Amino acid sequence: MTTASARLLASALLIYPDGSFKALIDDLESDIDNLEPNFKVPFTKFLTSIEPLSLDEIQRHYVEIFDMRRRCSLFLTSWTHGDTRNRGMALIYFKEKYRAANIVISDEELPDHLAVVLEFAALVDPIEGSLLLGEHRAPIELIRDALHAANSFYAFVLDAIVATLPPMTAEIAERAKALALSGPPQEFVGLNGAVSIALQPFSATSELLAQGARS
Repeated sequence: MTTASARLLASALLIYPDGSFKALIDDLESDIDNLEPNFKVPFTKFLTSIEPLSLDEIQRHYVEIFDMRRRCSLFLTSWTHGDTRNRGMALIYFKEKYRAANIVISDEELPDHLAVVLEFAALVDPIEGSLLLGEHRAPIELIRDALHAANSFYAFVLDAIVATLPPMTAEIAERAKALALSGPPQEFVGLNGAVSIALQPFSATSELLAQGARS
């Protein structure tokens, strides 16, 4: 199975595990089994890790890791722009890429969630999607490192994602190192100037995810 299939599987696994999660895992197990080894191995490690866990335990882990730990945030521009006003422009950049492919993201959804970018690259526009992932290779590497440091089984999903990307250049490695040392930039704005944005990624239906993973 292709890089697009691996990205689509990763996208499905990075969405909050709701009541349909266990059924989704059952549906995707055969697809994971048919992946190339460099994709199959990390996904299999993920499945092995969650097998003894209840849905409630997986949900609590997801919230603890992705919602409570800033360095594990799946929102890519949170690493490159942090809590600054420049992040708004970065989000518009993502939305313009989607709009060019006739995909519209509502104002209540953030377009830089890694699951959203992976789904876009897998199902909509592989070229532009791959460029978006490549442009944000440094944050993706840092998320992976943070997940491994936290002993999270989601680190294996990030391993699979990185396996879909071209080899990392020295320039990107230096950028990742600098970001890791400095952390996401911060900008403290008075409460009167604060803007609230809902942190909800869009996702395809489970049926569409399963169909795409088999293509």
